[in-house]
This record gives sequence, structure tokens and C-alpha cells, in this order.
Amino acid sequence: MKIIAIIPARGGSKSIPRKNIMPLVGKPMIGYILETLKSVKEIDRIIVSTDDSEIANVSKNFGAEVPFIRHDELAQDDTPTLPVLQNVLEYLEKEEKYTPDYVLLVYPTSPLLRASRIIEAINLAKKYNADSVVSGIKDTKHYWIEEDNCWKRLYPKNIQNRQWTKPLFKENGAIYLSKITVLKTSIVSDYIIPLIMDEEETIDIDEPSDWKKVENIIGA
Repeated sequence: MKIIAIIPARGGSKSIPRKNIMPLVGKPMIGYILETLKSVKEIDRIIVSTDDSEIANVSKNFGAEVPFIRHDELAQDDTPTLPVLQNVLEYLEKEEKYTPDYVLLVYPTSPLLRASRIIEAINLAKKYNADSVVSGIKDTKHYWIEEDNCWKRLYPKNIQNRQWTKPLFKENGAIYLSKITVLKTSIVSDYIIPLIMDEEETIDIDEPSDWKKVENIIGA
């Protein structure tokens, strides 16, 4: 089973400028996820998709492949992730005649993600021949939605003791593992195998407050 990891790493971060290669406790942030991926023997190749030459050089120094620099039209603030993944797969098929079985999507913004969780996701995919494995947390909270200028209960519809409430599954943005057939139309299939993680286990660095939390954890 050929598995490649693809890490999208755009140069134009707004909330934390240059965060993908900004030093996090003495190491470029992207270096954490690349070192984690390098330790997983089940991964065939590690590819960084970036529009930024500095990110490309840092990624190569940590052992990743950067086969091309991403075009500007795929590096905008509103660019979805799916065409970025498809761009890498199209390049590999056209230039190298290389086609993996699964793509593992992870982000530089998950420096706390452990190799053991990635291996667990791969084992779930193998065990169930899963179209997609997605990491997340169980969620038993109550949700409301705004409709027609008022708020209506969304979930659960019927209130009962928490131990009887069927939990939802909430993506945490850490791991997306899908067959390449799925990636023709979507990052994950409509039917997934969930990988349940603890809420505090990983932090997606989006804001300066997230950076500080991770910095304190790594530096402790």
C-alpha cells in the first residue's frame, strides 16, 4: 500500500506572518510535522506543496520533497485544499508515472501531532479498507442554529441525560487519510472511519494565542 503525505504550506499567512517557518522553540514550525512524518516507515513519500521558495528550502532541509513551486492561483487566501492535493497528484502521475494508493493530508500547524496517531490512522485504513480515515473528538455539547432571526435547537433534538445522548464526531484538522479515488471529488468520502483523539492532544495553530499554548507545551 503506497501512502504519500502531502503538506500544504502557503507563504502568505495573515494571522501569524511567515508562521510555517517561524521559529517555534528553536525550530521552524513546519519542521515538527516533517520530523514526525519521517519517523513513520509506512509513509512512502513526504511532499510539501508551497508557493514560497524559503519554505521549500526549509522543507527540503527536513527531508521533504518539493517537486515544484505552486502557482499563484493555487496560493490565494480562499484557495481550497482539494485542488492543491490534486495538483500534486497530477504532477506525480504526469512527470513520474507515480500513483499512490492513499494520500495523508496533514498541516504544518499541527506540531504536536504524534507519529503513533498517524500509524493508528494507517492501520485503520488497512483494517477496514477505508475510503477515508479522519481524526477528531467526540462531542456531547448542545448546538443551536440561527434561522429566520431566531435561534433554534439543532442538536440534540430531544434533551436527555448526557450519558444517553449520542455523541457527534467533530474533526480536529490533524489527520485526513483518503484513497486517491476519493480525491477526485473531495478530501474525504461521505463514509469515514473516525480516529478518536483527546481534545487537548493536538492544537491547530491559527492565532497568536494558539502559538503561545504550543510554545509553552513544547518548551515545558
